[in-house]
Amino acid sequence: MRVKAPRATVTVALVGNPNTGKTSVFNALTGLSQQVANYPGVTVERVSGTLWTRHGPVQVVDLPGTYSLAARSPDELVAVDMLLGQLEGEHGVDAVVAIVDASNLVRNLYLLSQVFELGLPVVVALTMPDMAERNGRPVDAEALSALLGVPVVPVRADRREGIDALVEAIERSLDSQTGPPRESLPELPASLRDAVDALRAEFGDAVRREFGHELTPAEALRAVVDVDGEIPQRLARRLGPAFEARLAELRREIAGERSPAALEASARYAWAERVYDRAIARVAPRDGQTLSDRIDTLLTHRVWGTVVLLAVLGGVFQAIYAGARPLMDLISGATALAASAVTATLPAGPLESLLADGVIGGVGAVIVFLPQILLLFVFVAILEDCGYMARAAFLMDRLLTRVGLSGQSVIPLLSSFACAVPGIMAARGIADRRDRLATILVAPLMSCSARLPVYVLLIGAFVPERSWLGGLVGLQGLVLLAAHLIGVAVAVPVVWLLRLTILSGRVPAFVLELPAYRLPNLRAVLMRAWLQGREFLVRAGTLILAASVVVWALTYFPRPEEIARHYDELRERAVTVSQERALDAAEQAEYLQQSYMGRFGRAIEPVVRPLGWDWRIGMAAVASFPAREVIIAVLGTILGVEDASEDSPDMIRRVQGARRADGTPLFTLPVALSLLVFMALCAQCVSTLAVMRRETGSWRWPAFAFGYMTVLAWIGAALTYQLARGIAG
Repeated sequence: MRVKAPRATVTVALVGNPNTGKTSVFNALTGLSQQVANYPGVTVERVSGTLWTRHGPVQVVDLPGTYSLAARSPDELVAVDMLLGQLEGEHGVDAVVAIVDASNLVRNLYLLSQVFELGLPVVVALTMPDMAERNGRPVDAEALSALLGVPVVPVRADRREGIDALVEAIERSLDSQTGPPRESLPELPASLRDAVDALRAEFGDAVRREFGHELTPAEALRAVVDVDGEIPQRLARRLGPAFEARLAELRREIAGERSPAALEASARYAWAERVYDRAIARVAPRDGQTLSDRIDTLLTHRVWGTVVLLAVLGGVFQAIYAGARPLMDLISGATALAASAVTATLPAGPLESLLADGVIGGVGAVIVFLPQILLLFVFVAILEDCGYMARAAFLMDRLLTRVGLSGQSVIPLLSSFACAVPGIMAARGIADRRDRLATILVAPLMSCSARLPVYVLLIGAFVPERSWLGGLVGLQGLVLLAAHLIGVAVAVPVVWLLRLTILSGRVPAFVLELPAYRLPNLRAVLMRAWLQGREFLVRAGTLILAASVVVWALTYFPRPEEIARHYDELRERAVTVSQERALDAAEQAEYLQQSYMGRFGRAIEPVVRPLGWDWRIGMAAVASFPAREVIIAVLGTILGVEDASEDSPDMIRRVQGARRADGTPLFTLPVALSLLVFMALCAQCVSTLAVMRRETGSWRWPAFAFGYMTVLAWIGAALTYQLARGIAG
């Protein structure tokens, strides 16, 4: 039985199609008083904020964008259940603000007609009225309000135009608590109405008993119409074969006319067209293509559009790497100062090491990459706001379809290039379950920003600084590009195999509406980046911190007393400060060798020997499980480096000069390339696996991803080492 939350606050839900300015309206209504969490029992984000009205504080919930109430993805199901008042842990909504794009009125009226049938108070926020006017089809808001029987308020959220009037309309709707008048609703065919009545009469008691709520006309309609939808599947799982058989019978009776979905769509679009014809001010249509059409002739071209896409992606990644560096250096320096302060304040021992190396080191490993993550979110928000991201999905759909994915996977995979955590979370909007799972399973193969420190260290130490074309093209830059493309190259056959085997099935059709181009709302972009960056920091930071403390304990204990006595004697005979520092580094290296992690490294040495590694590199790779960039700190500890950052001259010299027991170099170019390939393909990221667990609802898929990626990484690293060693002679 569903459990509803106690009704403590008034709740208003924002509902609308994607790309209608819904989030901008939400930001204008709630400002910075926003919270991001998950809806109870599901992994879909719950974005809410507070609107202050004469009723007091009103909770505003920004529902996931949807084109209709025919839920086919987790995001859409949450939106529908919230509106129906059937979402576990939520008490439902008191009023609805329907976001309607004036420049695409008919499409938006389709969803509005379904919302009207819920019987809730509705206020229409008419967005983009200026764009409709530029297109020669301005909307008469007063006429539209009279036709619909509900308040219609034109708004431009980026300029806060109409927001005060919208708040007043919300207050009036909460006072009235009346839904749209019956005469405003579209007239559905009698066969659909009869099927809905029959279903409610026969299964109303069963639904009340199993789910704890009434089988409403809106829910019954969705069960009849949405053949592959989430609602009929959920009802069938609880009500059993009798419900499925009766539903199939009702659909067959309707099928004598047309399919239930076709009947519903025909009735709703006919109603929307009638409303549109009477609400549009009569202005002569403009001849020729719109500006968006002219831009699309280039940006959606099969060849030139792809060239522009690659240039945009290259520019974004270059800006992320270059723009984030000053802030990353600042955070890295602050973290080092904090660790030094702890070391100087506390006596040497487990507590000092835990705070300096485990806690501060673990937190610093996450925070240092926050500038890159924030920049990524800024660029993604800009590209989505201006309308370009939809064009990127359109261009990539043809390629992705050939390997078993649809264009809906483009945005999650692109997001994964900075961090797999938001990339995996973005897969929620993919309707098909198999498509969504396949995207989640290959998202970690995209080369995220956490891999960058490893690339920078190994390339800087072993790839010569050669350049061509007057320095425009460099060998190190080409190797860095190749490192980022390794995951993409491997992801293609992986997806193909997944879709042929455990995730086999038809690739879903990808229907995409290309929104008109518009200038991004800077305030909304920055607010979105801040909220998502804050969520990433909290989620990933806590996980990596916990795992880093565990790794610290495994690399710190046990502490044999004979090692301390031996090095204390040597330090007494030391003459210079440099000798003392060298002894300190040697002592730490020996402690590490005797630690639990060091012993484990020696145990797995036979496994990593085909990769060209010894126990130290193997141990560092295992210790980097919390986050890939942790390998830099572990290697620094192994090699006795004080400043263990990827671009530290001391770190690079120690890596180049490290020796094995037989005196041969620990790192050579084949070994460096082997480690680079391993880190490009492995699943060393506890936050990614944890988010994967939340999104899939099971540890089975994260375990599978970790297993297949580890095997791929080992095979790729072994082949790279053997091939590079053969070429080098």
